[in-house]
Formats: sequence, structure tokens, C-alpha cells
Amino acid sequence: MKDDKEIKNISIFARKLIENISRVMVGQEETIRLVVTAMLSGGHLLIEDRPGTGKTTMAKTMANSMEMTFKRVQFTPDLMPSDITGLNIYNRKTSEFQLVKGPVFTNILLADEINRGTPRTQSSLLECMEEHQVTIDGVSYILEEPFFVIATENRMETTGTFPLPEAQLDRFAMKISMTESNKAVLLGIIDRFIEDNPADNIKSCISKQEFLKMRKLIRQVFVHTCVREYMADIALATNSASRLAVGASNRSILSLLRISQAYAAVSGRDYVSPDDVKYLAPFVLSHRVTGAGGYRDTDRMKTALEEIIAKVEVPVENWEK
Repeated sequence: MKDDKEIKNISIFARKLIENISRVMVGQEETIRLVVTAMLSGGHLLIEDRPGTGKTTMAKTMANSMEMTFKRVQFTPDLMPSDITGLNIYNRKTSEFQLVKGPVFTNILLADEINRGTPRTQSSLLECMEEHQVTIDGVSYILEEPFFVIATENRMETTGTFPLPEAQLDRFAMKISMTESNKAVLLGIIDRFIEDNPADNIKSCISKQEFLKMRKLIRQVFVHTCVREYMADIALATNSASRLAVGASNRSILSLLRISQAYAAVSGRDYVSPDDVKYLAPFVLSHRVTGAGGYRDTDRMKTALEEIIAKVEVPVENWEK
């Protein structure tokens, strides 16, 4: 049964988490808000930007802010799938094979610089991201909930990168970039890090039980029929747009639904507004669509999507009830 009061309490939970992460990250409030939204929606997150913008620091600080297990994998060209999933090793003392679990057996997995790994290694995350299980030598192991992947990637023009395949990209609920820094932000970073690294002193402020309860409540956030139709219209517009060769998939619309519900709750509302959908759609869809010329540049795709979405009729009904 829907509990409006508990749903609205999610914003209190989110604010506590955002404030904790903001103790380390300077000038990234909206980016942090999107990261929290992705986690609460139950989806995975891809952060793309050039090296040195704070992607890894953001991910580690998020993990340290919650009482959850955290593991990090540095993707390199020689990384093997078994380095992520684990493998069975023969134990000569017991004359039996023993499972050595890989870093994927955790609550929060940081896949750092994921596009420096080969496509074969990247694909080792497909099953665990979609089904929350991993198969090793024909045996499937269920991953503990919550399971959340935060992947960072460098822009494609960076040397030594491999493009993520479409199936892998489609597993990420959102793709975001770090907020551009101005002089005030840069000075704030210098002041905050001049004596020590505040990330080393971050304490968890949210328990695993609290998080799981909040994530479950997200699905009770109200989505009016006209708002659902608006999401469907956006998807259809991307599939018929001449500027795009590949439009939004069915999975991407489900991601947009969950992300919109989570963002509404983080904003202190128990209903999704069309403005939520319009704002979030480029983050949810930009990595899932392909330009007519075959290009997948993030900035160009976001611009194209914003122009396509702007032409879709926005609901004017009373979507709060």
C-alpha cells in the first residue's frame, strides 16, 4: 500500500547523502543528485569525462557514504573476465575445486576506466548488471542486494580506449558527466584539499537497510497516465527522428520510468512531473541512441535529443493525482 509520508521522507535520506558527498566534491551538487537518483532507481551509472575531473573520487565517496561493501576494478587491456567474476581453482590439499570470488561479489562495484578494457572483458559485466547474478563454470551465483555498478570512462578520443558495445551501454540507466569547473569551484577545490584529502575522512551516513527500504518505496511514486504517454511519445519520437539511426529501446523507457520516480522522490514529491521526464531523458537516452551518421558523441547526442524532445507535446493535465 502506498505511503505518501514515507515516500516524501526519501528526500530527507537523499539530502543527508548529498551533503555527505559534497564534503569532498566541490561544485558538483546536481551531478551528485543524479548519482543518488540512479542508485535509488536500482539502475547502474556511467560517468564519462576527460581524466582528472573527479569521476573516481565521486564514485568512491558515494560508496564510502553508505554501509555497503565496495570494490574497485581498474580496467586495462590485459584484464581478463575471470579477474572480475572470479574462477574455480584446484585445491591440492582437498582435491577439490574452490571458488575464488571476483570483485563483482560486492554491493557497489567501481569499474574504473571501463573503456580501457577489451570488449570481451567489458562483456563479463552484462549478466551481473542485468540479472544480478554471475555464472562461473556453468554454475550461477546470486549477487547480494543491492548491487550497483558505477563505471567511469574517458572520452573516446582519449588514447587507448575501446568503445563500449550497444548491449553494454544499454545496461546503464544513466550516463552523466562532471559539472564544468569555474574559478570559484577551482579555488574551492584547492582550499578543501590543501591540507589533507577529505575523502579519507568520509564516514557512512546511510545503512544498507535504510537504502533498501527507500529503493523499494521508489516504485510507489505516482506516475499519471498522461506522463506515461509522454514517455512513450519521447521514445517514438527518437525512433522516427531522421537525425537518429537507432532510437530508444524498450529497456531505456523502463529506465526513464524508474529514474523519473527516483528523481521525484529525491525532490520531495510523491508524483512524477513532465518536467522531470523532460530533464532526465537526455541522461537516460543519450548513450542508447545513435546518430544518422553513426556517431555516438555524448554532447552531440544530448543536443539532438533535447531538440527532438522539445518537439514532443508536453501534458497539461493535472498529473499530480
